[in-house]
Amino acid sequence: MNVAPEISFEVDFDEEILEQGELISDKLNMLRIEQFPPNAEKGLRQFASAEVAEFLSVTQNHIKKLHLEGKGPTPSTTPSGRRTYTAAQMLELRHFLDKHGRSDFKRYVPHRRQGESLQVISVVNFKGGSGKTTTTAHLAQYLALTGHRVLAIDLDPQASLSALHGIQPELDKNPSLFEALRYDGDRKSIKEVIRRTNFPGLDIVPANLELQEYEYETPLAASNKSSPEGRMFFTRISTALREVDDRYDVVVIDCPPQLGYLTLTALTASTSVLITVHPQMLDIMSMSQFLLMLGSILKSIKGAGAIVKLKWFRYLVTRYEPTDGPQAQMVGFMQALFNKRMLQHQMVKSTAISDAGITKQTLYEVERNQFIRSTYDRAMESLNAVNGEIVSLVHKAWGRK
Repeated sequence: MNVAPEISFEVDFDEEILEQGELISDKLNMLRIEQFPPNAEKGLRQFASAEVAEFLSVTQNHIKKLHLEGKGPTPSTTPSGRRTYTAAQMLELRHFLDKHGRSDFKRYVPHRRQGESLQVISVVNFKGGSGKTTTTAHLAQYLALTGHRVLAIDLDPQASLSALHGIQPELDKNPSLFEALRYDGDRKSIKEVIRRTNFPGLDIVPANLELQEYEYETPLAASNKSSPEGRMFFTRISTALREVDDRYDVVVIDCPPQLGYLTLTALTASTSVLITVHPQMLDIMSMSQFLLMLGSILKSIKGAGAIVKLKWFRYLVTRYEPTDGPQAQMVGFMQALFNKRMLQHQMVKSTAISDAGITKQTLYEVERNQFIRSTYDRAMESLNAVNGEIVSLVHKAWGRK
């Protein structure tokens, strides 16, 4: 019996993965050029008057009445009479209502008032695939659409949040938050790394692979006894944010899916924490390990002055399928354990959200007519319920009713 000789292939793994990474990047850039204008900046759809009414917390008839009376911005009107507003016009209308509204107690512009501190929300999970970045993107955009001044920080070197906002790190060459965290003389102000997005009122600090350097440099800086900077690493994000404290109401941070120095620095700068979790046994087991590790590490650095003082933290169930018996059972399990720490609403799993992500868009960016209406409406209802609940927690932290 003849046995064919084994043929071995030697592969330069480093060279091959570099080539494949460049190939994927080139293809993604081609897709981006097809989807976005030549300047690679994302546009934003217009919003129907019903959506505008919901974001402004007024009736659709009120919006219509203002238009007929020639008050506020002039919407685009179709031959059938359908009115749509740009996001900028929606913001203009909000300021008009705030100035000319009849009510003395209702505020349409929810900016921070005297004595109200900047709210910093870190979105975390130890396990990838929990919907962390999707949650961060939609929350930041919802906050902006409801009139808040928002800064989103992409702290994940994989830069998925940046990509959702039309930024491709290896091509756009944008600096990341690392520039404001680094320990050498090249450290920059966070003001130099902030970029505007296609949503009025929403800015972003993009991510890139250089963020990973913070994980390597921090222990080296901490071991340098002649400098206290490394030992006080956990103050670096909060220190950077002080430079822009007057520009924003809420900061939303998309943390990396591991418990490293970046995550710890974000947590110690936070006023609130949102933990995303997929209702599957393995995911909840992973979350359990994450919480045990996090608590242990926070205790160990507490002696150096790292204290996490939160206004609130919540678990958010993501990618939830209510008709799935085991998932419903896991949600019930979590609610029984931490009822007061669970968001009352869950983010349902939806093809509308995943399909929008294929073109690097969020649900707030895509047109309703691109989907089966019932699918789109169900996803949007769930999304707005979750984000609305989080906004109410933010306002409660400010002491508002």
